Amino acid sequence: MIIRQYEKKDIPGMLKVWNEVVEEGIAFPQEEILNEETGEAFFASQSHTGVALDESGKVIGLYILHPNNVGRCGHICNASYAVSSELRGLHTGEKLVLDCIQRAKELGFSVLQFNAVVETNIHARNLYERLGFTQLGTIRNGFRMKDGHFENICPYYREL
Repeated sequence: MIIRQYEKKDIPGMLKVWNEVVEEGIAFPQEEILNEETGEAFFASQSHTGVALDESGKVIGLYILHPNNVGRCGHICNASYAVSSELRGLHTGEKLVLDCIQRAKELGFSVLQFNAVVETNIHARNLYERLGFTQLGTIRNGFRMKDGHFENICPYYREL
């Protein structure tokens, strides 16, 4: 696997992986499916968009990295990760998070914060905790699942 800055040619594969997570409706707050035009604008608007490719060059995962806020809080960044459902459980997510941490440092951020990790997303929560992230608390009913019921969210952060 290789992780690098995305290129325009990667966008169709990135859209497939990203939209799969959006359609699942259990992890990302976004509800809108990206198309070529909106996806290109969205990925280009990030501080960094990393893409994971398998040996054949197929997109198997990606992440977006951007400021969590502005001004006096501009040193805190936020990220989202997406891995193809076909390849989950193979540590692709872990490699994306580690690459993201390094890239965030290079961009001058000093804290990486996740605002809305769904409490039932045990695999992500275990990964973040294993990588040194601290849970800040629990926000009751902070995430509306695809089926309409609400789940708690757990913000996490890590100093870089």
